[in-house]
Amino acid sequence: MSVNMIDAKNLLEIRGFYSLPHCPTYLQTSALITGPAIDLYEDGYNDPVYQAKARILNRAIQDIGMGRYQWYLFVVTGFGWFAGLILTPVLRISVFSVGAVFWGLGCDIWGRRWSFNITLFIAGIFGLASGGAPSFVALASLIAMVGVGVGGNLPVDSAVFLDFVPGSHQYLLTILSIWWCLGQLMSSLVAWPLIANYSCASASHCTRSDNMGWRYLLFILGGITFSLWAVRFFIFTLLESPRFLSGIGRDADAIEVIHKLAKFNGKISLITIEELEAPDRAMSGGRTPPGERHNMFSKSSKYDTGHIKALFATPKMAWSTSLLIAIWGVIGLASTLYNNFLPYLLSSRGAVFGDGSLYIAYRNQAILSVIGVPAALLAGWAVELPYIGRRGTLAIASGLTGAFLFATTTSRTSNQLLGWNCGYVFFSNIMYGVLYAISPEIFPAKDRGTGNGLTSTASRVFGVLAPVIALYANLATAVPVYIAGALIIFAGSLAILLPYEPRGKVSI
Repeated sequence: MSVNMIDAKNLLEIRGFYSLPHCPTYLQTSALITGPAIDLYEDGYNDPVYQAKARILNRAIQDIGMGRYQWYLFVVTGFGWFAGLILTPVLRISVFSVGAVFWGLGCDIWGRRWSFNITLFIAGIFGLASGGAPSFVALASLIAMVGVGVGGNLPVDSAVFLDFVPGSHQYLLTILSIWWCLGQLMSSLVAWPLIANYSCASASHCTRSDNMGWRYLLFILGGITFSLWAVRFFIFTLLESPRFLSGIGRDADAIEVIHKLAKFNGKISLITIEELEAPDRAMSGGRTPPGERHNMFSKSSKYDTGHIKALFATPKMAWSTSLLIAIWGVIGLASTLYNNFLPYLLSSRGAVFGDGSLYIAYRNQAILSVIGVPAALLAGWAVELPYIGRRGTLAIASGLTGAFLFATTTSRTSNQLLGWNCGYVFFSNIMYGVLYAISPEIFPAKDRGTGNGLTSTASRVFGVLAPVIALYANLATAVPVYIAGALIIFAGSLAILLPYEPRGKVSI
């Protein structure tokens, strides 16, 4: 029987998963797992053997449930969001993009563990070294390496978390954005006294000893990031993705990971190697010849375009991937436009921001960081609402983000701007939280890192266009900011067109 004649459901029926009386109860009753809703990809995008094996592994993880390992993983993957925010002030676009593509694709080739641990190490060690840079060229080079680490960390971490979380708790991927807010708050609280007390008042007569604030800041933020890596590497042991292991033909290792996961959570898993190899046997007519196991991930460690091509393999998947890249790119452009031009616009319109002190700036930043916490929690609740789901939440949050962005242009005082920005930041945190979740949920595990890397890169690359717009825009008007708001609303409308809705479905 050829693989083209077997769909994923039939492969499982051959094994008897829908009829065995001794199967765990959840195999028979969970709508998330046994119902048609599990099939996020109805257009033949996934290899049927891969899809069948992914179902088997998903069932085993669902049977184990949300336990200690997944909650620990929620924390250590959150370190990536946290570090990304505390080092964001020193990063720039191009190197971030290089890191996103390199490590995103790499985790689909080499596995999750290497990328998961190395990216945060690179960010921490080079962040520390940046504080001692003897020249601007040296500083730029070191910061570039920080960007390579941080840029790769975010796409990898979401892929890692989704590989182990039960389908019933996938909404937690949206709530991971809470670590963004905590990282931003940490960065503001650390920078506040350092920049205020250890910076030159003017460029003239500014010696190194008088301008150590930014160096102290880099030392501390780099040290925090390095410490987070140490926790990941020495205290928490990341298991390799069972779907990745099975995808490269290491079914026995995948089963071993499932049993280790169950043991860590105080559970027992009944999954066996025979169950996981059933799709291979069905494809090969009842036997699996040695050395001929069906591999669905990369067969070597070489970089190639296979994972990128896979994301455009069918019309439906190509449309989905293109839409996600467009949404990320448009929002990246809009955010850069807003952040670059709003201060100039308000100043040109006679806005008065108190005494212009660092106290006002950092006070406001701390308030805005705290606002993001309830936003992340609300996003996690909203994405599970019937008829709304991920796509609806993203569209609504984007629309409200754009509306509050328009409103900020009316500000004339620091408190007015803070008020409008509270609404803007609240809904933009929901928007980004859903965006960072829906992308990896839509991309299947075998291409998830690559897809995450492409979308993250699109956001940064489109952001480069903001200065180009500045060359032709009339900065004496609010046009750049209005364009930014309109772009965010437009990006939200694109979310409605996504052909896949992950709510109620298990990503494979």
